[in-house]
Amino acid sequence: MTEHYEEADESANRVLSNRKVLGFVMGYWLRRPWLLAGTLVTTLAGIGFDLALPWASGRLVDAVAAGPSSQDLAWGAWGLFVGVYLVGSLMRNLAPRFWIPLAARNMREITEEGFGKVQSFSADWHGDNFSGATVRKLSRAMWGYDEVSDAVVMWLGPALAVLLGLSVMMILRWPLVGLFSLATVVFYIASNIFLTTTFARPLNLKSVGLDSRIGGAISDSIASNATVRGFGAEDRESTRIAGVTALWSTAVQRTWTRFTDIWLVQNLLLVLLQAGLTGLLLRLWARGEATAGDVAFGVTSFMLMSGYLRNIGDNIRMLQKGLDDVEDVARYLTLAPQVADAPGAPAFAGDLGEVVFDHATFGYKSAQQTLYRDFSLTIAPGERIALVGPTGSGKSTFVKLVQRLYDLDSGRILIDGQDVAKVTQGSLRRAIAVVPQDPALFHRTIGENISYARPGATADEIELAARRARAHDFITKLPKGYETLVGERGVKLSGGERQRVAIARAFLADAPILVLDEATSSLDVETEREVQAAMEELMVGRTTIVIAHRLSTIRGADRILVFENGQVIEEGRHAELVKRGGAYARLHAVTMGVG
Repeated sequence: MTEHYEEADESANRVLSNRKVLGFVMGYWLRRPWLLAGTLVTTLAGIGFDLALPWASGRLVDAVAAGPSSQDLAWGAWGLFVGVYLVGSLMRNLAPRFWIPLAARNMREITEEGFGKVQSFSADWHGDNFSGATVRKLSRAMWGYDEVSDAVVMWLGPALAVLLGLSVMMILRWPLVGLFSLATVVFYIASNIFLTTTFARPLNLKSVGLDSRIGGAISDSIASNATVRGFGAEDRESTRIAGVTALWSTAVQRTWTRFTDIWLVQNLLLVLLQAGLTGLLLRLWARGEATAGDVAFGVTSFMLMSGYLRNIGDNIRMLQKGLDDVEDVARYLTLAPQVADAPGAPAFAGDLGEVVFDHATFGYKSAQQTLYRDFSLTIAPGERIALVGPTGSGKSTFVKLVQRLYDLDSGRILIDGQDVAKVTQGSLRRAIAVVPQDPALFHRTIGENISYARPGATADEIELAARRARAHDFITKLPKGYETLVGERGVKLSGGERQRVAIARAFLADAPILVLDEATSSLDVETEREVQAAMEELMVGRTTIVIAHRLSTIRGADRILVFENGQVIEEGRHAELVKRGGAYARLHAVTMGVG
């Protein structure tokens, strides 16, 4: 069987240009202009003193070359040389004091906003993407921003200013030397950019993609640890992960080798700069057109330029890596949510729980046929509705559309007279309490999981909800009671305990609409009896939609809707539907083991 690791997110195949990703990063710099200005001013001051260093060095050498009779002049030149270096060092140290708070706040915001954007994507998007890979992309983008920002502002910008400044200073004094220096610097930078973007970037993007794939594959395996152990498949999973990491290892070795090849080209160009700069000045000295101090100026300039050029080479590579790391989140923020709030949408306001499907048409993007076609239905406030039918008939989709997890192709859904597409999604979903078949709890305390429905709930309100859900007794028997951590997805609790925590959460939500998705199907008889009693109390005074596979749980429903291919083919109460002898009667006979 072929293993699949690729994400189905179509947008993942669209690579943003370096220019667009850099523009995305720069947008964060401009959010705090005073911190950015402080960084630039102190950095430019440091650059000015760097440019003065070769000049101060030349004055010192000329003063020393004049002999012991010029001691005062020499000591003055020495003081100037040391002072220039000292003040330049202080300026370079001052710049990060503006840059650090700017970077830390922007890194926080890029993570928060990337996470917020991912949360706004549809259920389809999340179903198509590994959660572990998405987490990897979000965390990598934060550090990618840091690499890009440091490379451009703290290194590349100052390096270019110093290199161009020194070249201009030499052009003004020795045109041939300065032009040679400028030509070498321009060729060095241009070749770096060209080789990095065309020779190294394609492989680096592949390495980054495989890095995300590792996160997705590991997360998938760890999240399914119980299944892995249940089949004794630990070695198989280790082999599977090894296959992914082997692909990454091969790709990253090729990437790093290409960057090393580029580094070799850089070093050869530095040898050319060293030989040409010092050789030309030595020639001028031999012809009496340059002093020993001028030669010292050239040597100091080369040392300064070579250091900056090495930094440029390293930081161009760092810049490209950072841009590739940020690219995923930058792309996320260009995507429109598949289900979006209308501009200026008001909050949902209603407590009756009337639900109306008005000529609704809907089909999943991956399906060949439309599921709901011109579908109309009304659920009265406080009515208990049960949805039954074979898998794929549209029961779960009905609830998802009520929650507006998907948008209709046409028609509308009204709750208490309000079009669900025209109110905010968050306020709508807070009016719908869902108790799923297999509740997934957060790896937090039981108290936090219950209060997730209403974060401001008091301890007494949490306990009351737990009592009404028949959960208080088992909670108090735990070592830390309501402060007990439940483990990832609630694995430390039994199925019945998780169900009762989910019911307590629904009690606390106190929403006008309640959805029960076969909430007792996987429980033993005694636990089912307790959970069923809690749900009966929960349903009082609420519009309730029950998705049922076990028909014995819905005999008391006000109305049973039998779904087939997105249409209601029968509806009525249990007894009358059995008596009618249609589709529901056949389902009932099968579940009861009759006929």
